[in-house]
Amino acid sequence: MTSENPVLCPSAQPEWEGAQVIGVMTGTADKPEMAYLSAPQPVTEQLLELAGPVSPAEVFRFSAPCACTGCGHYAEAESKCRLAEKVVRFTPTVTEQLPVCAIRADCRWWQQEGRSACFRCPQVVTNNLKPTEDMRRAADYGVL
Repeated sequence: MTSENPVLCPSAQPEWEGAQVIGVMTGTADKPEMAYLSAPQPVTEQLLELAGPVSPAEVFRFSAPCACTGCGHYAEAESKCRLAEKVVRFTPTVTEQLPVCAIRADCRWWQQEGRSACFRCPQVVTNNLKPTEDMRRAADYGVL
């Protein structure tokens, strides 16, 4: 993280303040894969409408400043993102090379979990209506 840039959540919602598009979900419902954008793009109404009829967070991945204690995945006592920790613990790697990611330097998951998070990041769908059992466990607020 640089002094000018906040720590970014790589799985934010489009309505969060400072949200930007960082990728487009490709692949299939059973095997999603994010196509990373070379640079984050602003969230606009026109862009959000492209997702119709599904929610934008099913089609796009957004980053935004980490909500910290405003997020159910944030563990205040440890100052860390439990979602990042659980994605690394419960989901398989989907790449052996670091994806070309425009937010890595400021990404909470990278700063906390390093390469292990990046090797799993492409499969994360923020609003996943058909998650694998591994992804369901990772996203569950109650599982540690």
